[in-house]
Amino acid sequence: MNSGERTVAELIAARWGDHRPGLWFEEQVLTHHAVAAGAAARAALLADLLPPRAEPHVGVLLDNTPEFPLWLGAAALAGAAVAGINPTRRGPELARDILHTECPVLVTERAHLPLLDGLDLPGVRLLVTGTPEYDALLAPYAGAVPDPARATPAHRLLLYFTSGSTGAPKAAICSQGRLAAAGESLAGQFAVRPDDVHYICMPMFHGNAVIADWAPALAAGAGVALRRRFSASGFLADVRRYRATYFTYVGRAVQYLLATEPRPDDRDNPLRLGFGTEAGAVDAAAFERRFGVRLVEGYGSSEGGAAIQWSPGTPSGAVGRAAPGLVVLDPDTREECPRAVFDDAGRLLNGASAIGELVNRAPNPFEGYWRNPEAEAERRRWGYPRSWGSPRASEAESGGEAESGGGCYWTGDLFYRDTDGYLYFAGRADDRLRVDSENLAAAVIENILARYEGARAVAVYAVPDPVAGDQVMATLAGHFDPLAFAGFLLAQPDLGTKMAPRFVRVVERMPVTATNKIRRAGLRREGFRCGDPVWWRPPGEDAYRRLTEDDVAGLVEQYRERGREELLNR
Repeated sequence: MNSGERTVAELIAARWGDHRPGLWFEEQVLTHHAVAAGAAARAALLADLLPPRAEPHVGVLLDNTPEFPLWLGAAALAGAAVAGINPTRRGPELARDILHTECPVLVTERAHLPLLDGLDLPGVRLLVTGTPEYDALLAPYAGAVPDPARATPAHRLLLYFTSGSTGAPKAAICSQGRLAAAGESLAGQFAVRPDDVHYICMPMFHGNAVIADWAPALAAGAGVALRRRFSASGFLADVRRYRATYFTYVGRAVQYLLATEPRPDDRDNPLRLGFGTEAGAVDAAAFERRFGVRLVEGYGSSEGGAAIQWSPGTPSGAVGRAAPGLVVLDPDTREECPRAVFDDAGRLLNGASAIGELVNRAPNPFEGYWRNPEAEAERRRWGYPRSWGSPRASEAESGGEAESGGGCYWTGDLFYRDTDGYLYFAGRADDRLRVDSENLAAAVIENILARYEGARAVAVYAVPDPVAGDQVMATLAGHFDPLAFAGFLLAQPDLGTKMAPRFVRVVERMPVTATNKIRRAGLRREGFRCGDPVWWRPPGEDAYRRLTEDDVAGLVEQYRERGREELLNR
């Protein structure tokens, strides 16, 4: 680590003596000084609670209450790490997250105590905020002063779970130096001022809220306003109440805001910027028209291995220009994908060849996963054409590709790149489909289907083909007319011949995660055997008709005959 790097502990300590309002939550207001003092008291308590030789980790199972940033600050001052625990997890999965991150202390609140009932959590001490016992524990430390001397830039500060579509979530590591640098970079990029207020409505157990919202506010000395949980109906009232100037979003949050009832005074708000991912160019433009607020779509892998910055002149729909080392590779050949070709309307014409995985060949700050070398090896792989050969076996087996120049960072995200070097997000690598030997990206098909007039939300994913590869399935929230939908598909000039959905599931509301991302894994697992209405287009037919129980039985028999029935449950 560079000796000139800042620590988050230093940023916390810098607010000592700053008596401006710095944190708002419901009816509660804390000054910056009070936040620093609260963090110092909890840091002192944590130092006494951590058992000898235990990992310096504290699990935080909280909604967005003031205790969450207070414990982030406490961990920073104590040279410890916060493991953000997702309250939407249940039973053994929840216990696994707590035990995997080796947290001897777990901070929670009364509302989440039922989640812990019956869980076997040996060696974990529970602190329940807002109780007399908790207040009594903190009382002896009330006079603590923040001392950043215990922390270095290399100290772990965050263990935050990535929401992968397969397998158990992985706990990505973020150090104090990386988080402080990210905060300072974003504060500079968006000209964050000390009088700004950052509205944190995305869950703080997720990297987005901490890295892109809390950290730049801390770096600039700006205030933060917390929302316990995201609420589309409460968003604008909160923004006005707290005089918020900046917010972050992920997943479908922007779509939910646009779905609220429009009001004549929607543009009467203090916001100047929203920063996030997955809003899409159409919804970003609609948001700016309605609320008068510019949305900046950025990209940064949760693990820190690659980032793309928006800059003036970035084309509509693009995330930003590729920095040195960022390339779009065909995952099979590891060759660079050809540049994107667009029609006069800006629609991608060569998605099958132009879309690949974003790879960073340059040095990057990826700091690994907690106790998961297999997942780390999947991220750090040889990123040069197969025709160049492979790294020496001893290097590959020992994880030494980084030293040999081959340890590139594979993001797991699909992109395409235009002739000017601008990058466009095309979905997760896990959302790639292979139909009749052609590779397709789910996000590209989703963008096309989102034009359908009856669609409020669309998710596209693969279901297995009875013979080989995949078939395209879509879930659509909204009104579905099979004749109108078939006609709509025929009218889309950029819908490739393999892209039209074989199955369409119609739902009232799209299932989403706690961070408003679509639960594609569950949709993919249920496939066409689900409780919602499913329409399908039998092979050789152009029209959609309702899938019946007899149809399902016939399809399953086709899979069984070819030994592929088990793929329906993947």
